[in-house]
Amino acid sequence: MSDPVEFAVWAPLPERVRLTVDGAVHDMQRDDAGWWCAEVAAGPEADYGFLLDDTEAARPDPRSRRQPDGVHGLSRRFDPAAYVWGDGAWTGRRLAGGVVYELHVGTFTRDGTFDSALRNLDHLVELGVDFVELLPVNGFNGTHNWGYDGVAWYAVQETYGGPAGYQRFVDACHQRGIGVIQDVVYNHLGPSGNYLPEFFPIFTDGGANSWGNSINLSGPDSDEVRRYILDNVLMWLRDMHVDGLRLDAVHALVDERATHLLEEMAAEVEKLSVAEGRPLTLIAESDLNDPGMVTPRVAGGRGLDAQWSDDFHHALHTTLTGEGQGYYADFAAAGIGAVAKTLTGAFFHAGDWSSFRRRHHGRPVDTAMLPGWKFVGYLQNHDQIGNRAVGDRISASLSPGLLAVGATLVLTAPFTPMLFMGEEWGASTPWQFFTSHPEPELGKATAEGRIGEFAEHGWDAAVVPDPQDPETFARSKLDWAELAEEPHAQLFAVYKALIALRHAHPDLVDPDLSGMAVSWDDADRWLVVTRGSLRVVANLSDQPREVDLDVPASEVLFATGEVPTLDGETITVPAESAAIVATR
Repeated sequence: MSDPVEFAVWAPLPERVRLTVDGAVHDMQRDDAGWWCAEVAAGPEADYGFLLDDTEAARPDPRSRRQPDGVHGLSRRFDPAAYVWGDGAWTGRRLAGGVVYELHVGTFTRDGTFDSALRNLDHLVELGVDFVELLPVNGFNGTHNWGYDGVAWYAVQETYGGPAGYQRFVDACHQRGIGVIQDVVYNHLGPSGNYLPEFFPIFTDGGANSWGNSINLSGPDSDEVRRYILDNVLMWLRDMHVDGLRLDAVHALVDERATHLLEEMAAEVEKLSVAEGRPLTLIAESDLNDPGMVTPRVAGGRGLDAQWSDDFHHALHTTLTGEGQGYYADFAAAGIGAVAKTLTGAFFHAGDWSSFRRRHHGRPVDTAMLPGWKFVGYLQNHDQIGNRAVGDRISASLSPGLLAVGATLVLTAPFTPMLFMGEEWGASTPWQFFTSHPEPELGKATAEGRIGEFAEHGWDAAVVPDPQDPETFARSKLDWAELAEEPHAQLFAVYKALIALRHAHPDLVDPDLSGMAVSWDDADRWLVVTRGSLRVVANLSDQPREVDLDVPASEVLFATGEVPTLDGETITVPAESAAIVATR
């Protein structure tokens, strides 16, 4: 059945726009703001597109909700309100006190779809996580990639299950008490299928970032470009019932206005949160080490809820692995003190010299004002694994004991902890850089660029995976059979116990950074973290260590392996292990 439908598109650049619906072409009328409109009879799943000027090939809708034939094909109407939600009892979840689980739909399961992913949600319930953070799922060209090559910002990738599959996944998460955070990319568009520049000035003139032209946030005609982004933010949170967004690389958002896009975004999300009656969260990925990102708007900040802390990752990684190349150099030089500095101040580079950047970097966090949960801490994430030459996880180089020590330090930190899928059992599968560009020239350029980049840094080109090789994608899929094997099963038990303890003990979710204290010994490789009445003791050496707690200990609440022995204010910790101790 077809009903009259008003189609509209903002396209100030072309002189003429026509609408095609199920093969029939209709003229559209333009208003003074550059919006083109036409009312046409169309079915609920009609295929449509726009003919710009004299082009013969129709372009997809910039706000398309569904691209059944890929990002170069026609758009298909999709009504998000048609889905009957089963999450009426879901009232949302605050980020504070929660545990986040980062997940890539295409490699989480063998099938790589939303429906197959939701069948594994009971594993996440057993693990005890509070949020799933999905890597980008908006429409990209090809069948698989990380998601950061998206060009259809309003559509959900069809190979994952499209928007209907997405709604089923979010609904299933909520019915199990798990919130959903969606990773979104507003700083660039992918290299294939981006037709937005034919409609409106999406890019700035002369501006560029690491991925190409900068988004037009403050130039001529940028009002509607900003609205395009803000409406997308609201779409995920309102129409798809998502609980939060992770904003990719916000340092690449060049905005010269007095009110930054991020501040405007925070204000609109706050309004929507009130209207929806549930918490809505914005998390930034930022390379700036700027606490202003998460400082409330009333205090002059951007007003985002949280930001990733790569410094905490780098400090942990160098301490556990001994690596010290590239941006790890300053952290390695500081030894275990780098971990202590990030645990007490969130940032390692807080206005001091960064040898990697060859300049001073960052700004101190006011620990009396900003709580620790506003910083997301992790041992691994998609970037820190996938951007290594061979995509090797930290489990490829650490013993099971040290993996458990790393987990303990993350899950007892004052931050919001985040795990990367499979980390909880020490997955042996890599997570490599993979693409599926259908265009031969683009695919070749991507592969040659990736391999050449690491060859310049001394890597044998033969060992760097070809991102276009389907086997690179296949290798990156989790092997769920490992869960039943050792040492994976034991590590999974450690993660479960740590998360349960975190949820049970208020001291372990206390976000007060100003109350943090850390003692350590670089030579003997141990550290003690004070968490209220609890002490977290980690021995990173290959020998047992006797450690002075400076306070009488009463009970070992948790140990990653053999239980340590207590003697008054002293604890003897087995090699490569950690423990949580209650004090009198």
